[in-house]
Amino acid sequence: MIALDLDALGLTAVNRQLQDARGNVADTRFRILHPKGRHALAVGLDAPISVEIEGHVGYYCAGMSKEADVVVHGHSGPGVAENLMSGSVRVTGNASQAAGATGRGGLLVIDGDASARCGISMKGIDIVVGGSIGHAGAFMAQAGNLVVCGDAGAGLGDSIYEANLYVRGNVAGLGADCVEKEMTPSDRDKLGALLDRAGISAKASQFRHYGSARKLYHFHVDHAGDY
Repeated sequence: MIALDLDALGLTAVNRQLQDARGNVADTRFRILHPKGRHALAVGLDAPISVEIEGHVGYYCAGMSKEADVVVHGHSGPGVAENLMSGSVRVTGNASQAAGATGRGGLLVIDGDASARCGISMKGIDIVVGGSIGHAGAFMAQAGNLVVCGDAGAGLGDSIYEANLYVRGNVAGLGADCVEKEMTPSDRDKLGALLDRAGISAKASQFRHYGSARKLYHFHVDHAGDY
């Protein structure tokens, strides 16, 4: 494992070494020391590497990345795994707002809680939260899966498209066009596989399923107040 000390090397040099890792290093495992809440760490990765960050990070950690597997041993600031393409990101603590925003693929796991707008405008990413999320989760979510093992705040799934939302705890309120749906055997199988993949010990049978009522796809005067 290659150890990179942020205090000694600086953010730009560490990110450049991670971004240039494809085919250029014998060891594809990296350990980042002394992150100290720095922003935009491990962004734009483009290789099947493993990155362990030993401490808390600021905003946009592991954003715009693909193929890499990143673990944050601590808490993360806003926008962790923003626009994730593939690979995985795990936060062992809590995440601030907009976790997994606009993510197109891959897996984001947050062992603790996530703040507001978790999964906003998600476009194919899978997000599993071990705790609870704040308000406006999955706002305008277009594709992918958001799994919440705790509670969800108000406005869940507002203006949702075709993403699937699974919540084990209480939901403070659903957003426009988001409704509870039947939990089919296929849904339970898919959710169970996703929980296993995320390493979360929860039973799929304990969750409720939410998704789009598909009433806002086209303008209708009877729904004008919901737009």
